[in-house]
This record gives sequence, structure tokens and C-alpha cells, in this order.
Amino acid sequence: MEVKELLSFLTPQTRPDVKGHATGYLLGLSGNREGLLVLRTNPDLLVAVSSLTCDPSVAIAKDSYHILINASADETLHQVLVNQANVLPGLLKNIQDPEFMFSDQICTVLSNLTRHRPTCLTVAKVLHQQEVSVAQLVDMFCTEGFNKMASLHYLGPLLSNLSQLPDIRTLILEPHRCVVQRLLPYLSYEASATRRGGVIGTLRNCCFDYTCHDWLLGDDVDVLPFLLLPLAGPEELSEEENEGLPVDLQYLPEDKTREQDPDIRKMLLETLLLLTATKSGRQTLKKKNVYPIMREFHCWEQEAHVISACEKLVQVLIGDEPEEAMENLLQVEVPEELEEKLRKADELEEVEQVGETRGKQQIQDGWIHS
Repeated sequence: MEVKELLSFLTPQTRPDVKGHATGYLLGLSGNREGLLVLRTNPDLLVAVSSLTCDPSVAIAKDSYHILINASADETLHQVLVNQANVLPGLLKNIQDPEFMFSDQICTVLSNLTRHRPTCLTVAKVLHQQEVSVAQLVDMFCTEGFNKMASLHYLGPLLSNLSQLPDIRTLILEPHRCVVQRLLPYLSYEASATRRGGVIGTLRNCCFDYTCHDWLLGDDVDVLPFLLLPLAGPEELSEEENEGLPVDLQYLPEDKTREQDPDIRKMLLETLLLLTATKSGRQTLKKKNVYPIMREFHCWEQEAHVISACEKLVQVLIGDEPEEAMENLLQVEVPEELEEKLRKADELEEVEQVGETRGKQQIQDGWIHS
């Protein structure tokens, strides 16, 4: 089908049956690389699809949103979506409607668009222009049944992606907002790995700000038990080891299970490692007896990339304190040559652990086929 002909069918005035066939065709097209190339070279198609997200036909509107999901999974189409198709104002308006039936699709599009920093900055700017605050997004995320027609699980990855921006992290970490405290229970939210992953991604990003570590580990937030519980299993610890743990980690039952998703387990470990960047953080994790939990976790874990993350944390927990001038590990200046060697070593380790095929699969995440 010629692009010019296809465009003539993607108008609000077109007969519903013809319009439905056109959106169905385009949905199939958007599910593969060749089709995405067509969208990239013919941005008017995405402009037309965006206008059909409010079509009276539920089927046509649904197909249109799914086309946007597929398109937003391709970074090269982000600028077309946010600039030429101007999708953001409509998406942000509708996501706040507790009766809007396509809010989950909107969350997925926004999550895709914010994966990469340039478009994430644009989304944050439009959020501000539309007067949609991070606090409002958190309210929606944490309010059970906010939208009875949508789960809003993908608000988790959206918050995680937005938290790569320093200004957003500052808002999340403002003590009087209690955002972190509201998010923590979702680290153990069994119904959705997407939601759990979004929350731990948000916390991990926030932990790059070492000035907040004492607050996060202190009584006001007490983040440590929330991070450790998904990593703890049913193994029997000695009485001395149990007594040194946070109360929620003591004498766990025989049927205690660990986080099932290896990527989430790795992010939990990375967050704990970030919290050891400061001397006070290291002292807190040692005082709270984190090592026995990690020891048993290391024996249980099967995934190589997660084991590697665990070993990095254990090295800090059992190692000597760094020299006085190097007490804050996030402030240590690493020579460029060494940094490059370490980066290449990490990349090689990642390839060896997960294989090249995983990268190919990730490209297709979020694709929806007709």
C-alpha cells in the first residue's frame, strides 16, 4: 500500500471500516524494523495515527495507541513523536483521567520515550508545562484502583526513567514529600515485576546522590530492610547473626522466597552497593549485619551477572576501609585510562554473561503485533 494512499485512510472523516483496516495494517507494519523505517521516513503517518488515538471507535483508538507503543520503542522515532506528532500534551492530559481506558498504553509510551536522556528532558519539560507534578504521578501509582480500567504498572518504569534527571531526583528526595516512603512497599509487590523494577530503578538512581544516604538509611526512611528482604531466603542463620539484623529480617520462615526476576535482584544489589559509597553507609550496612544475607544469597544465586554484583558488594562489606582521602567512593577521581579499561571489562563481562541474543530480544520489548 502506498504511503499517500494510506494517509488518505487515516483521517477522522474516513469510514470506520476503512480506517480500521488502515490502522490494522499500520500496526503490523510497526512491529518490525522495516516497518519502523517506513514510519521514520514518513513522519506524517505518525502524525495521523496520533490524531486517531481519540477516535470514537475503541478498536481504532486501541490500534493507534499500540502503533505509538511500537514506534516509541525505537529511539530514532522519539523526536518525530514529541515534535512533529506532538503526542505529549494529549498523553499527559488523558493519563490523569481515572476513567480513561487507555492509560496503560499511555504509561508504556511515556516509559519508552523517557528511556533516553534527550527525550526524557523533553517529557519532564512538558510535564512542568502541563502542571503534572512527580507527586501526582506517585499519587496515581500508589492509589489502589485509581483507574479501574488500567493497572498503571508502567508508571513505575516512567518514574525510574525520569529519576535519571537531577531535578526529578531532588523532588523525589525532598523529605517533606515522603515519596520514597510511599514507594518502598512496592519492592515486594508480587503482582507485577514491572512495578517492582520501576521502584528499585528509581531508588537506585536516587542513591547516586550520596548526600541523601544518611537520610535513606536513618529512621525516617529505613530503606535497608526493604532492599534486603527480597534478597533474603529461608536459610537458618545463627542466633547471633539474626540478632544483628534489622527486625524484619530476623528468623524468616522456611517458606520465604527471594525475588524471582534476576534483573531486579541485580538492581537491589547495585542500590546496596551505592549506599556503601560513604563511610557512614558502609558502617550502617556492617552494623546491620548485611553480610550473612549476602553470603547465603551468593550460595543460592545462579545468574552470573547477579553473582558478580553480589561479589562487588561483599568485597566492600568485608574489605578494609579506604584511605581517608578516598572515603567517599562516588567522589574518587579515576584516571581516564583506568576508567576506560574498567568500562571495557564490564562490557566484556556483560556480553559473556547474557550473550548477544539478549540484546536483540530487548530491542523488541514492548512491540505489539496485530
